[in-house]
Amino acid sequence: MNHKLNNKINWGIIGCGDVTEIKSGPAFNKVKNSSLVAVMRRDAAKAKDYAQRHNVPRWYDNANALINDADVNAIYIATPPSSHEEYTIAALHAGKPVYVEKPMAVNAAAAKNMMNVANKKNIKLVVAHYRREQPMFKKIKQLLVEKSIGDILFVKLEFLKRSLTKEELLIPKNAWRVDAAIAGSGLFYDLAPHQLDLMYYFFGDTDKVNGIALNQQELYNADDIVSGNIIFKNGVLFNGLWCFTIDENEEKDLCEIVGSRGKISFSVFGEPKIMMTVEGKKENFLFEKLQHVQQPMIEKVVDYFLDKGPNPCSAEEGVKVMEMMEKLTTKN
Repeated sequence: MNHKLNNKINWGIIGCGDVTEIKSGPAFNKVKNSSLVAVMRRDAAKAKDYAQRHNVPRWYDNANALINDADVNAIYIATPPSSHEEYTIAALHAGKPVYVEKPMAVNAAAAKNMMNVANKKNIKLVVAHYRREQPMFKKIKQLLVEKSIGDILFVKLEFLKRSLTKEELLIPKNAWRVDAAIAGSGLFYDLAPHQLDLMYYFFGDTDKVNGIALNQQELYNADDIVSGNIIFKNGVLFNGLWCFTIDENEEKDLCEIVGSRGKISFSVFGEPKIMMTVEGKKENFLFEKLQHVQQPMIEKVVDYFLDKGPNPCSAEEGVKVMEMMEKLTTKN
């Protein structure tokens, strides 16, 4: 059954951890026709604390209790990836639309299962690839559509991060991100969904995807270096390198889109700035840092749930990103 949404989305959050403190949580109350009415964490004390600090009327330590709360008509799932499938499907069975964090699941098979249940039950499902709704990335898309740098030839992405220290790995919110059983793989699965979804958003469907993934330094039980190539159906060639064990002085976050007349350079996680060079002439576009990085996406999700706009990132698109990540990290 489909719960009446009554022109307002009353959200329940499953997993009100770090990501929800600033990136997403407060935005649910700042978006039109939207409010946050309940939160859940398995740790009751932490759930209660979050609810009190964020003025949320109700809190739970049980996900099913939140899902079945009659006042909650949409669910945001912000737990680690290993429970995305279970909670998404439980919410869909309760007839409630879902906004699920990235990566969509621990693997493509789980993501497909989520997609299939949503389609079968005809309940809405959105994946939180929220960068595609931020002004900076929308501007890049516009520049590409307008052929500002000519025909797109290739994309080069380098993402190099220092190792997590032994002390950092003892902190639970860091530790699960490099535990393949919980995260699907290492930091690649935590961060690359944003980058690969942007590539999909810019260039569309892929033709071929292949890569190499290694656990080079063996600091934890997941890949720490990934290299890969993608050929998009429109002929654009993508080359990416992700390394998570670099000296901190060598850290880098750079994506360059090269066209027949110039190039567009930007950082996916750093300063909100686009550098464009066209036939030798340089131009920079600067953007304000967003207080809540997910707010533009949440606006679109609310509109979609209220039948006022399209799905800003469908389950099908989420599955495609999971498939890209799997192909880039396949062990022969």
